[in-house]
Amino acid sequence: MIYFSFLFGFGLVFWMVGVASNISPYYGILSLLMGAVFGCGVLVWKGGSFISLVLFLIYLGGMLVIFAYSATLVLEPFPAAFSNWEGVVNVLNYILLVMVLMFIGSDLWCGMVDLGDKVSDSDSMSVIRVDFVGVSLFYYLGCVVFLVAGIGLLLTLFVVLVLIRGLYRGAVRVI
Repeated sequence: MIYFSFLFGFGLVFWMVGVASNISPYYGILSLLMGAVFGCGVLVWKGGSFISLVLFLIYLGGMLVIFAYSATLVLEPFPAAFSNWEGVVNVLNYILLVMVLMFIGSDLWCGMVDLGDKVSDSDSMSVIRVDFVGVSLFYYLGCVVFLVAGIGLLLTLFVVLVLIRGLYRGAVRVI
């Protein structure tokens, strides 16, 4: 069972290095999507199924839509890949940074021996999971926040479309 935890953790770090060292927006979108998938896998593995679903929907609904629109409007005929020296150097620098941080924080890693043994609601037999208890309160008090976040994402989408418009007039043009 520890193999799944290692797989999700390694995938999360791998794809976030891909986001940080992207050369072209196309590969940044792919890395962000896969990083969100593996990050939600880590949360599901640790017992937070509802919060991982909400996080994944926020990533898909908010950030990826804006990244997809901006990448479509960039229209690079030959996108740069990781085969360029610049991309390889960026990836190696981030891998070195992750290894140094793991070496510096090794005393923290050694203290977490039984990290996967106990989740938040495994103390007693319960009918309701702990991460589902706050769902009704989350939607009751958070409806205004969801509305403001949706309006903010829509406004951000229009701002990105107008900024990218430039000389080619982008997707917002008169027919």
